[in-house]
Amino acid sequence: MSSLDSPPPSVRLAHPSPTAMLSRVAASLYWMGRYLERAENIARLLDVNIQMLIDFGSIDDQGLKEHWIPVLRSAGDEELFFQHYPKANSASVTEFMTFHRDNPNSVFSCVCAARENARQVRDQISLEMWEVLNEVYLFLQSKDAHQVWSDGPGAFYDQVKRFSHLFQGLTDSTFSRAEGWEFLQFGKHLERADKTTRILDVKYHILLPKATDVGGAVDAAQWQAVLRSTSALEAYRRFYVTEILPKKVAEFLVLSESFPRSLRYCLGELEQSLGRIGGPLRQSLSLSPAELEFQRLRDDLDQLSIDDIIGRGLHEFLEASQSVIGRLATDVYDTFMHHPPVDLAAEIRFHQQEQQQQQQQQQ
Repeated sequence: MSSLDSPPPSVRLAHPSPTAMLSRVAASLYWMGRYLERAENIARLLDVNIQMLIDFGSIDDQGLKEHWIPVLRSAGDEELFFQHYPKANSASVTEFMTFHRDNPNSVFSCVCAARENARQVRDQISLEMWEVLNEVYLFLQSKDAHQVWSDGPGAFYDQVKRFSHLFQGLTDSTFSRAEGWEFLQFGKHLERADKTTRILDVKYHILLPKATDVGGAVDAAQWQAVLRSTSALEAYRRFYVTEILPKKVAEFLVLSESFPRSLRYCLGELEQSLGRIGGPLRQSLSLSPAELEFQRLRDDLDQLSIDDIIGRGLHEFLEASQSVIGRLATDVYDTFMHHPPVDLAAEIRFHQQEQQQQQQQQQ
Protein backbone atom coordinates (compact mmCIF):
# COMPACT_ATOMS: atom_id res chain seq x y z
CA MET A 1 0.00 0.00 0.00
CA SER A 2 1.16 3.52 -0.61
CA SER A 3 2.50 5.79 2.10
CA LEU A 4 -0.67 7.84 1.87
CA ASP A 5 -3.12 5.06 2.68
CA SER A 6 -3.67 6.77 6.02
CA PRO A 7 -3.32 10.50 6.52
CA PRO A 8 -0.91 12.00 9.02
CA PRO A 9 -2.48 13.37 12.18
CA SER A 10 -3.75 16.91 11.75
CA VAL A 11 -2.37 19.84 13.73
CA ARG A 12 -4.89 22.36 14.96
CA LEU A 13 -3.96 25.97 15.52
CA ALA A 14 -5.81 28.43 17.68
CA HIS A 15 -5.36 31.08 14.98
CA PRO A 16 -4.39 29.33 11.73
CA SER A 17 -3.22 31.32 8.78
CA PRO A 18 -5.42 31.39 5.67
CA THR A 19 -2.91 29.19 3.79
CA ALA A 20 -2.80 26.60 6.57
CA MET A 21 -6.60 26.59 6.77
CA LEU A 22 -6.83 26.00 3.03
CA SER A 23 -4.41 23.07 3.21
CA ARG A 24 -6.41 21.43 6.00
CA VAL A 25 -9.69 21.86 4.14
CA ALA A 26 -8.12 20.42 0.98
CA ALA A 27 -6.70 17.45 2.90
CA SER A 28 -10.04 16.69 4.58
CA LEU A 29 -11.94 16.79 1.28
CA TYR A 30 -9.29 14.63 -0.39
CA TRP A 31 -9.38 11.99 2.34
CA MET A 32 -13.16 12.10 2.55
CA GLY A 33 -13.30 11.17 -1.14
CA ARG A 34 -10.68 8.44 -0.80
CA TYR A 35 -12.09 6.79 2.30
CA LEU A 36 -15.68 6.60 1.11
CA GLU A 37 -14.57 5.20 -2.26
CA ARG A 38 -12.44 2.65 -0.41
CA ALA A 39 -15.38 1.59 1.77
CA GLU A 40 -17.51 1.01 -1.32
CA ASN A 41 -14.75 -0.94 -3.08
CA ILE A 42 -14.18 -3.21 -0.07
CA ALA A 43 -17.92 -3.82 0.29
CA ARG A 44 -18.22 -4.79 -3.38
CA LEU A 45 -15.14 -7.04 -3.25
CA LEU A 46 -16.39 -8.92 -0.19
CA ASP A 47 -19.90 -9.28 -1.58
CA VAL A 48 -18.63 -10.75 -4.86
CA ASN A 49 -16.33 -13.22 -3.13
CA ILE A 50 -19.08 -14.43 -0.81
CA GLN A 51 -21.34 -15.00 -3.81
CA MET A 52 -18.57 -16.97 -5.53
CA LEU A 53 -18.33 -19.32 -2.55
CA ILE A 54 -22.08 -19.89 -2.69
CA ASP A 55 -21.80 -20.76 -6.38
CA PHE A 56 -18.93 -23.19 -5.79
CA GLY A 57 -20.65 -25.01 -2.92
CA SER A 58 -18.67 -26.71 -0.13
CA ILE A 59 -14.94 -25.90 0.06
CA ASP A 60 -12.38 -27.29 2.52
CA ASP A 61 -10.17 -25.12 4.76
CA GLN A 62 -7.33 -25.01 2.23
CA GLY A 63 -9.73 -23.95 -0.50
CA LEU A 64 -11.13 -21.19 1.72
CA LYS A 65 -7.63 -19.95 2.47
CA GLU A 66 -6.74 -19.85 -1.24
CA HIS A 67 -10.00 -18.00 -1.91
CA TRP A 68 -9.61 -15.30 0.74
CA ILE A 69 -5.83 -14.66 0.89
CA PRO A 70 -5.83 -12.82 -2.48
CA VAL A 71 -8.62 -10.57 -1.20
CA LEU A 72 -6.50 -9.62 1.81
CA ARG A 73 -3.49 -9.04 -0.44
CA SER A 74 -5.45 -6.80 -2.79
CA ALA A 75 -6.18 -4.54 0.19
CA GLY A 76 -2.63 -4.82 1.58
CA ASP A 77 -3.95 -6.29 4.84
CA GLU A 78 -2.60 -9.84 4.88
CA GLU A 79 0.06 -9.28 7.55
CA LEU A 80 -2.27 -7.32 9.84
CA PHE A 81 -5.00 -9.94 9.45
CA PHE A 82 -2.82 -12.77 10.76
CA GLN A 83 -1.91 -10.68 13.78
CA HIS A 84 -5.56 -10.99 14.83
CA TYR A 85 -6.78 -14.30 13.35
CA PRO A 86 -5.21 -17.78 13.12
CA LYS A 87 -6.67 -18.69 9.71
CA ALA A 88 -8.39 -17.11 6.76
CA ASN A 89 -11.96 -18.21 6.14
CA SER A 90 -15.25 -16.53 5.24
CA ALA A 91 -16.14 -15.52 8.81
CA SER A 92 -12.72 -14.18 9.84
CA VAL A 93 -11.89 -12.28 6.64
CA THR A 94 -15.29 -10.66 6.23
CA GLU A 95 -15.40 -9.64 9.88
CA PHE A 96 -11.88 -8.23 9.69
CA MET A 97 -12.55 -6.27 6.49
CA THR A 98 -16.02 -5.10 7.52
CA PHE A 99 -16.11 -4.23 11.22
CA HIS A 100 -12.62 -4.59 12.70
CA ARG A 101 -11.67 -1.28 14.34
CA ASP A 102 -7.93 -2.02 14.30
CA ASN A 103 -8.00 -2.46 10.53
CA PRO A 104 -7.74 1.03 8.96
CA ASN A 105 -9.07 -0.38 5.68
CA SER A 106 -12.22 -2.03 7.07
CA VAL A 107 -15.55 -0.68 5.86
CA PHE A 108 -16.26 0.57 9.39
CA SER A 109 -12.90 2.35 9.76
CA CYS A 110 -13.12 3.95 6.31
CA VAL A 111 -16.62 5.31 6.93
CA CYS A 112 -15.56 6.65 10.35
CA ALA A 113 -12.54 8.35 8.78
CA ALA A 114 -14.63 9.83 5.95
CA ARG A 115 -17.17 11.16 8.44
CA GLU A 116 -14.47 12.65 10.70
CA ASN A 117 -12.91 14.46 7.74
CA ALA A 118 -16.36 15.73 6.77
CA ARG A 119 -16.91 16.96 10.34
CA GLN A 120 -13.70 18.98 10.19
CA VAL A 121 -14.93 20.80 7.07
CA ARG A 122 -18.63 20.81 7.92
CA ASP A 123 -18.96 24.46 6.86
CA GLN A 124 -17.43 23.68 3.44
CA ILE A 125 -19.76 20.85 2.31
CA SER A 126 -23.52 20.75 1.76
CA LEU A 127 -26.02 19.70 4.39
CA GLU A 128 -27.08 16.76 2.21
CA MET A 129 -23.52 15.43 1.98
CA TRP A 130 -23.10 15.63 5.74
CA GLU A 131 -26.43 13.93 6.42
CA VAL A 132 -25.59 10.93 4.23
CA LEU A 133 -22.17 10.43 5.83
CA ASN A 134 -23.69 10.79 9.27
CA GLU A 135 -26.43 8.31 8.42
CA VAL A 136 -24.08 5.58 7.22
CA TYR A 137 -21.81 6.24 10.22
CA LEU A 138 -24.72 5.83 12.66
CA PHE A 139 -25.90 2.73 10.81
CA LEU A 140 -22.51 1.04 11.16
CA GLN A 141 -22.34 2.01 14.84
CA SER A 142 -25.74 0.46 15.56
CA LYS A 143 -26.68 -3.10 16.44
CA ASP A 144 -28.87 -3.16 13.34
CA ALA A 145 -25.77 -3.22 11.12
CA HIS A 146 -24.47 -6.43 12.74
CA GLN A 147 -27.94 -7.93 12.54
CA VAL A 148 -28.30 -7.11 8.84
CA TRP A 149 -24.84 -8.53 8.20
CA SER A 150 -25.65 -11.74 10.14
CA ASP A 151 -28.96 -12.19 8.32
CA GLY A 152 -27.35 -11.77 4.90
CA PRO A 153 -24.02 -10.10 4.06
CA GLY A 154 -25.24 -9.32 0.55
CA ALA A 155 -27.98 -7.02 1.84
CA PHE A 156 -25.51 -5.33 4.19
CA TYR A 157 -22.93 -4.64 1.46
CA ASP A 158 -25.67 -3.43 -0.88
CA GLN A 159 -26.63 -0.90 1.77
CA VAL A 160 -23.05 0.37 2.06
CA LYS A 161 -22.81 0.71 -1.73
CA ARG A 162 -26.13 2.59 -1.87
CA PHE A 163 -24.92 5.05 0.76
CA SER A 164 -21.78 5.68 -1.31
CA HIS A 165 -23.76 6.16 -4.52
CA LEU A 166 -26.19 8.47 -2.75
CA PHE A 167 -23.30 10.55 -1.40
CA GLN A 168 -21.75 10.83 -4.85
CA GLY A 169 -25.06 11.82 -6.42
CA LEU A 170 -25.76 14.47 -3.80
CA THR A 171 -22.20 15.76 -4.06
CA ASP A 172 -22.63 16.11 -7.80
CA SER A 173 -25.91 18.01 -7.28
CA THR A 174 -25.12 20.20 -4.27
CA PHE A 175 -21.36 20.87 -4.07
CA SER A 176 -19.95 23.94 -5.78
CA ARG A 177 -17.45 23.35 -8.57
CA ALA A 178 -14.65 25.20 -6.83
CA GLU A 179 -11.20 24.08 -5.72
CA GLY A 180 -12.65 21.92 -2.93
CA TRP A 181 -14.56 19.89 -5.51
CA GLU A 182 -11.32 19.15 -7.35
CA PHE A 183 -9.62 17.80 -4.22
CA LEU A 184 -12.64 15.61 -3.46
CA GLN A 185 -12.70 14.24 -7.01
CA PHE A 186 -8.93 13.81 -7.04
CA GLY A 187 -9.12 11.61 -3.94
CA LYS A 188 -12.01 9.56 -5.31
CA HIS A 189 -10.43 8.83 -8.69
CA LEU A 190 -7.00 8.18 -7.16
CA GLU A 191 -8.50 5.53 -4.89
CA ARG A 192 -10.58 4.09 -7.72
CA ALA A 193 -7.61 3.77 -10.10
CA ASP A 194 -5.50 2.10 -7.43
CA LYS A 195 -8.19 -0.44 -6.50
CA THR A 196 -9.01 -1.34 -10.11
CA THR A 197 -5.35 -2.19 -10.80
CA ARG A 198 -5.11 -4.23 -7.59
CA ILE A 199 -8.27 -6.24 -8.26
CA LEU A 200 -7.17 -7.03 -11.82
CA ASP A 201 -3.67 -7.92 -10.66
CA VAL A 202 -5.04 -10.34 -8.06
CA LYS A 203 -6.61 -12.46 -10.80
CA TYR A 204 -3.89 -12.09 -13.40
CA HIS A 205 -0.92 -12.67 -11.10
CA ILE A 206 -1.96 -14.30 -7.83
CA LEU A 207 -4.84 -16.42 -9.10
CA LEU A 208 -3.19 -17.71 -12.29
CA PRO A 209 -5.02 -20.98 -12.99
CA LYS A 210 -3.42 -24.29 -13.77
CA ALA A 211 -3.13 -25.04 -17.47
CA THR A 212 -6.00 -27.54 -17.14
CA ASP A 213 -8.23 -24.89 -15.56
CA VAL A 214 -7.86 -22.21 -18.24
CA GLY A 215 -11.22 -21.64 -19.85
CA GLY A 216 -12.91 -23.85 -17.29
CA ALA A 217 -15.85 -23.07 -15.02
CA VAL A 218 -13.70 -21.81 -12.12
CA ASP A 219 -11.56 -19.64 -14.39
CA ALA A 220 -14.65 -18.11 -16.03
CA ALA A 221 -16.29 -17.50 -12.64
CA GLN A 222 -13.18 -15.72 -11.37
CA TRP A 223 -12.99 -13.42 -14.41
CA GLN A 224 -16.67 -12.64 -14.02
CA ALA A 225 -15.96 -11.85 -10.36
CA VAL A 226 -13.23 -9.40 -11.40
CA LEU A 227 -15.78 -7.54 -13.52
CA ARG A 228 -18.42 -7.62 -10.78
CA SER A 229 -15.88 -6.39 -8.22
CA THR A 230 -15.45 -3.25 -10.32
CA SER A 231 -19.16 -2.94 -11.26
CA ALA A 232 -18.09 -3.60 -14.85
CA LEU A 233 -19.95 -6.79 -15.82
CA GLU A 234 -22.92 -5.21 -17.58
CA ALA A 235 -20.81 -2.49 -19.20
CA TYR A 236 -18.36 -5.13 -20.46
CA ARG A 237 -21.16 -7.21 -22.01
CA ARG A 238 -22.68 -4.18 -23.72
CA PHE A 239 -19.30 -3.19 -25.14
CA TYR A 240 -18.01 -6.57 -26.33
CA VAL A 241 -21.22 -8.62 -26.72
CA THR A 242 -19.14 -11.76 -26.34
CA GLU A 243 -18.08 -14.28 -23.75
CA ILE A 244 -15.85 -13.16 -20.90
CA LEU A 245 -12.28 -13.46 -22.18
CA PRO A 246 -9.24 -12.65 -19.98
CA LYS A 247 -7.58 -10.37 -22.53
CA LYS A 248 -10.82 -8.47 -23.15
CA VAL A 249 -11.42 -8.02 -19.42
CA ALA A 250 -7.92 -6.60 -19.00
CA GLU A 251 -8.40 -4.36 -22.03
CA PHE A 252 -11.71 -3.04 -20.69
CA LEU A 253 -10.46 -2.35 -17.15
CA VAL A 254 -7.18 -0.80 -18.27
CA LEU A 255 -7.87 0.99 -21.56
CA SER A 256 -11.57 1.86 -21.74
CA GLU A 257 -12.05 5.57 -22.42
CA SER A 258 -15.67 5.62 -21.22
CA PHE A 259 -16.03 3.20 -18.30
CA PRO A 260 -15.71 5.27 -15.08
CA ARG A 261 -13.63 2.69 -13.19
CA SER A 262 -11.07 1.87 -15.86
CA LEU A 263 -7.49 2.91 -15.24
CA ARG A 264 -7.42 5.12 -18.34
CA TYR A 265 -10.64 6.93 -17.45
CA CYS A 266 -9.60 7.53 -13.82
CA LEU A 267 -6.20 8.88 -14.82
CA GLY A 268 -7.90 11.21 -17.28
CA GLU A 269 -10.07 12.55 -14.45
CA LEU A 270 -7.00 12.92 -12.23
CA GLU A 271 -5.26 14.89 -14.96
CA GLN A 272 -8.20 17.28 -15.27
CA SER A 273 -8.47 17.82 -11.51
CA LEU A 274 -4.73 18.30 -11.27
CA GLY A 275 -4.84 20.96 -13.97
CA ARG A 276 -7.48 22.93 -12.07
CA ILE A 277 -6.01 22.58 -8.58
CA GLY A 278 -4.04 25.68 -7.74
CA GLY A 279 -5.47 27.75 -10.61
CA PRO A 280 -3.30 29.98 -12.82
CA LEU A 281 -0.37 29.88 -10.39
CA ARG A 282 -0.02 26.12 -10.81
CA GLN A 283 -0.14 26.35 -14.59
CA SER A 284 2.93 28.58 -14.55
CA LEU A 285 4.99 26.05 -12.60
CA SER A 286 7.10 23.30 -14.19
CA LEU A 287 5.99 19.70 -13.74
CA SER A 288 7.44 17.79 -10.80
CA PRO A 289 9.15 14.39 -11.36
CA ALA A 290 6.02 12.62 -10.10
CA GLU A 291 3.84 14.56 -12.53
CA LEU A 292 6.19 13.78 -15.42
CA GLU A 293 5.94 10.06 -14.56
CA PHE A 294 2.18 10.38 -14.41
CA GLN A 295 2.10 12.10 -17.80
CA ARG A 296 4.20 9.33 -19.34
CA LEU A 297 1.74 6.75 -17.99
CA ARG A 298 -1.16 8.73 -19.44
CA ASP A 299 0.60 8.82 -22.82
CA ASP A 300 1.21 5.06 -22.67
CA LEU A 301 -2.47 4.39 -22.05
CA ASP A 302 -3.35 6.50 -25.09
CA GLN A 303 -0.87 4.75 -27.36
CA LEU A 304 -0.48 1.13 -26.22
CA SER A 305 -2.76 -1.77 -27.10
CA ILE A 306 -3.60 -4.51 -24.61
CA ASP A 307 -1.32 -6.83 -26.63
CA ASP A 308 1.54 -4.38 -26.08
CA ILE A 309 0.86 -4.28 -22.35
CA ILE A 310 0.54 -8.06 -21.98
CA GLY A 311 3.70 -8.46 -24.05
CA ARG A 312 5.56 -6.29 -21.55
CA GLY A 313 3.94 -8.13 -18.65
CA LEU A 314 0.53 -7.12 -17.32
CA HIS A 315 1.51 -7.67 -13.69
CA GLU A 316 4.58 -5.49 -14.11
CA PHE A 317 2.53 -2.81 -15.86
CA LEU A 318 -0.14 -2.77 -13.13
CA GLU A 319 2.48 -2.72 -10.38
CA ALA A 320 4.31 0.16 -12.06
CA SER A 321 1.00 2.03 -12.46
CA GLN A 322 0.30 1.66 -8.74
CA SER A 323 3.73 3.10 -7.95
CA VAL A 324 3.18 6.08 -10.25
CA ILE A 325 -0.24 6.73 -8.69
CA GLY A 326 1.26 6.51 -5.20
CA ARG A 327 4.07 8.95 -6.00
CA LEU A 328 1.60 11.38 -7.56
CA ALA A 329 -0.56 11.20 -4.43
CA THR A 330 2.44 11.95 -2.23
CA ASP A 331 3.55 14.82 -4.46
CA VAL A 332 0.13 16.50 -4.57
CA TYR A 333 -0.37 15.98 -0.83
CA ASP A 334 3.01 17.50 0.04
CA THR A 335 2.43 20.43 -2.32
CA PHE A 336 -1.14 21.39 -1.51
CA MET A 337 -2.35 19.60 1.62
CA HIS A 338 0.55 19.09 3.99
CA HIS A 339 0.86 21.64 6.78
CA PRO A 340 3.99 21.18 8.92
CA PRO A 341 3.72 21.06 12.70
CA VAL A 342 3.61 24.49 14.26
CA ASP A 343 5.96 25.62 17.00
CA LEU A 344 3.29 26.73 19.45
CA ALA A 345 5.84 28.21 21.85
CA ALA A 346 7.24 30.40 19.07
CA GLU A 347 3.73 31.43 18.02
CA ILE A 348 2.86 32.42 21.60
CA ARG A 349 6.05 34.51 21.84
CA PHE A 350 5.17 36.17 18.54
CA HIS A 351 1.69 37.13 19.77
CA GLN A 352 3.12 38.39 23.07
CA GLN A 353 5.57 40.60 21.19
CA GLU A 354 2.73 41.96 19.07
CA GLN A 355 0.71 42.79 22.18
CA GLN A 356 3.69 44.51 23.79
CA GLN A 357 4.26 46.61 20.64
CA GLN A 358 0.59 47.60 20.58
CA GLN A 359 0.71 48.59 24.24
CA GLN A 360 3.85 50.69 23.69
CA GLN A 361 2.22 52.46 20.74
CA GLN A 362 -0.86 53.26 22.82
CA GLN A 363 1.31 54.75 25.57
